[in-house]
Amino acid sequence: MSKILSQLLSRIKAVSITGATDKEISSIESDSRKITPGALFVAVPGVTVDGHKFIPDVVKAGATAVVCQTLPDVLDSDVTYIKVECCASALGFLASEWYDNPTDKLKLVGVTGTNGKTTIATLLYNMRVRHTPPPATLLYEMLRMMGYKTGLFSTVCNYVDGRAVPATQTTPDQLTLNRLMHEMVEEGCEYAFMEVSSHAADQHRIDGLRFRGAIFTNLTRDHLDYHKTVDAYMRAKKRFFDILPADAFALVNADDKAGQFMLQNTAAKKYTYSLRSQADFRCKIIESRLNGTLLNIDRHEVEVLFTGRFNAYNLLAVYGATRLLGFDEERTLVDMSRLVPVAGRFQTFESPRGYTAIVDYAHTPDALVNVLSTVRDVVGTRGKIITVVGAGGNRDRGKRPIMAKEASRLSDKLILTSDNPRFENPDDILNDMVEGLDADDRRRMLRIADRREAIRTAAQFAQKGYVVVIAGKGHENYQEICGVKHHFDDKEVVQEIFNEEKELQQ
Repeated sequence: MSKILSQLLSRIKAVSITGATDKEISSIESDSRKITPGALFVAVPGVTVDGHKFIPDVVKAGATAVVCQTLPDVLDSDVTYIKVECCASALGFLASEWYDNPTDKLKLVGVTGTNGKTTIATLLYNMRVRHTPPPATLLYEMLRMMGYKTGLFSTVCNYVDGRAVPATQTTPDQLTLNRLMHEMVEEGCEYAFMEVSSHAADQHRIDGLRFRGAIFTNLTRDHLDYHKTVDAYMRAKKRFFDILPADAFALVNADDKAGQFMLQNTAAKKYTYSLRSQADFRCKIIESRLNGTLLNIDRHEVEVLFTGRFNAYNLLAVYGATRLLGFDEERTLVDMSRLVPVAGRFQTFESPRGYTAIVDYAHTPDALVNVLSTVRDVVGTRGKIITVVGAGGNRDRGKRPIMAKEASRLSDKLILTSDNPRFENPDDILNDMVEGLDADDRRRMLRIADRREAIRTAAQFAQKGYVVVIAGKGHENYQEICGVKHHFDDKEVVQEIFNEEKELQQ
């Protein structure tokens, strides 16, 4: 595949162009190591490495054009130099043009927020109806269930309709995003749903895409190792809403104080959803159990296979987005009742000995509170909760003592363990978590760095009617230790324990 440079530059606001624009471009690259003769190189300033450093190297390798924010001191007469204000943003528009603007042919909906992105995006993906023109990990599920070919970008995995493409980032880079959406169009997909991370918005990975809708779930402390402040984190999320076109919808959680902030200055049509206040889409929890919930959504009762207030919010967001995409109300609610939880999101397992294990991805204080509060609401004061939780290494240290305190507050017994220590000493992470506990908390706490042993210990303590919550990793099937990913799956460990319990009963 090749394209003329002037065509690729049609959506780019260039500060200056030095050289001819009638050249044939053979590829677009932001990685200098991938340059081949005839390539266009985009010198993106990265978090650790600045692409401008490699401009002389890519010219030697045969690059015929360079997009940069600062022109090199020496210009090669055979190379066209395009100076722009932001290379990361330019890369998004270039990638979109290279792959024939796939989002002009897809109905793309993005989901952002601290919690709920994976669940909402996935469930929208799988809902499919064959008669009315439809609307979005819940959205994906909804549309596939309804009969539509659909794409998904998520933390867990990317999907081109039913074909899995392993995910390395919550939101892929600009070239990968557009390549996969081009493949979705080629596969006949009509819809695509995307988790939009704060990193992606801040790093302009979503620039050049045409969104038909955006959903905001909530905002709590997260990723401060990157954003440094909650305000900067919030503004990164808001940037997604700031770039929405006028024909898109913006659907936000009215019960989160950041919801209205997201809607400020957006050109999109504004909508809200709520469990507590007046909104365009409303929901009430009628009955909650560990294996499901009875909801009233817009005056219709619906039984769902999800538990907890946080999942009621997720499902309401899915309902609202689906309706805004044009789906029939009754059919939407029927299909919603058939949805199943995303792997590693409040996933329940029943022990042969009569206790329940719950595996959940909760890795922030707010997400952990959501999960544990849900369990406590169901089991009441008579039920016992054992929580196994850790915190990731080389990430926001400030949330570690908070997570430990919240886990202790809502649990009868707490076991602190490793998550993904990455390049940190696991004991140092546990020390940070213990700092959040008072004397009474510590009497009900164990620290076991080995995660497998921690889960096994929790199972040994558990009695009939107990609930063991294993938080932090959810769908992940690895532990990252000293930069190396080792296979580890909480769900597999639970199943091993249950198999052993079953054998002992025989």
